[in-house]
Amino acid sequence: MTGKNNIPPEYLKIASVIENNAKVLDLGCGNGDLMHYLSQAKNVNTQGIEINEDAIYSCVEKGLTVFHSDIESGIDAYPDKSFDYVIMHNSLQQMHKASDVIEECFRLGKKVIIGFPNFAYLWARKDLLLGHSPVTKSLPYQWYDTPNVRFLSIKDFENFCKEKKYKILNEFFFSADKEIKIFPNLFAQTAVFVISK
Repeated sequence: MTGKNNIPPEYLKIASVIENNAKVLDLGCGNGDLMHYLSQAKNVNTQGIEINEDAIYSCVEKGLTVFHSDIESGIDAYPDKSFDYVIMHNSLQQMHKASDVIEECFRLGKKVIIGFPNFAYLWARKDLLLGHSPVTKSLPYQWYDTPNVRFLSIKDFENFCKEKKYKILNEFFFSADKEIKIFPNLFAQTAVFVISK
């Protein structure tokens, strides 16, 4: 079940940690739905970076500021600490140099919000056990047409944060539009982390 006015629960949780009037950069902003919601709900000043032209047109139709660029090469021009929050929701798994991109996010913003599909989700494990690549709601692609280059789990990301000495300020887990509180690495399809240095 989605939340208020059919807003995805991830968006509601992301909005809950962002202060009113904050400056937000959304990397891989897609069609701009999250940016639009944050602008409406929290009066934040949002900018997005997106590579897909159709998605960019959708952002522009919503009145959003979006730049046509690849995340891994398109954020160098921003000055240090230009934003309060940098968001990568459902784009981290598409990064070739994920660790470098996260470090760059910390150069740009005080806090980083990262959302990704959990590859260790129970039904993904079932698919692997049966001998084929997982296809789930949060991993909807076939192996030959997926934009994903990384397949990480919640536990992988927690270990990564520990290794890098990043602080996990908040973490939220979801499956079928419900928040998951127990054994998220097994039962959650998606995860959202708020991290800082």
